[in-house]
Amino acid sequence: MTIVLDAGALIAIDRGRRDLLSRLQNAFANSDRIRVPAGVIGQVWRDGGRQTLLSRALNRCEEIPLDGRTARSAGQLCGRTGTRDVIDASVALAVGDSRRRDSEVVLLTSDANDLRTLISALNAVARVVEV
Repeated sequence: MTIVLDAGALIAIDRGRRDLLSRLQNAFANSDRIRVPAGVIGQVWRDGGRQTLLSRALNRCEEIPLDGRTARSAGQLCGRTGTRDVIDASVALAVGDSRRRDSEVVLLTSDANDLRTLISALNAVARVVEV
């Protein structure tokens, strides 16, 4: 299984939400892939010295770079869907890429409606879990 995290999930980790921390611990124990787009990290990272829970979690996650190719793809996806958040689009692209590699993808998000729209436009399938 692959789990993709958006900014809402990272904020919940940073705030010490036990349900999410437990879910991640189980995922790590099961050797599930946990992926986080780099732009999402930029949305929530403020002070690594004070964000110890988040820092520890990110050390065990695969960070997906936001390179030029991905940025252009995210912008095009926003254009097709009439949305404006390029970082949300990069999360949807991460879901789509993960789906090509794994039969089960779970997205942990606080923005389920917009992300469902973006994922649907990619013809990708994921279980979207509101955090």
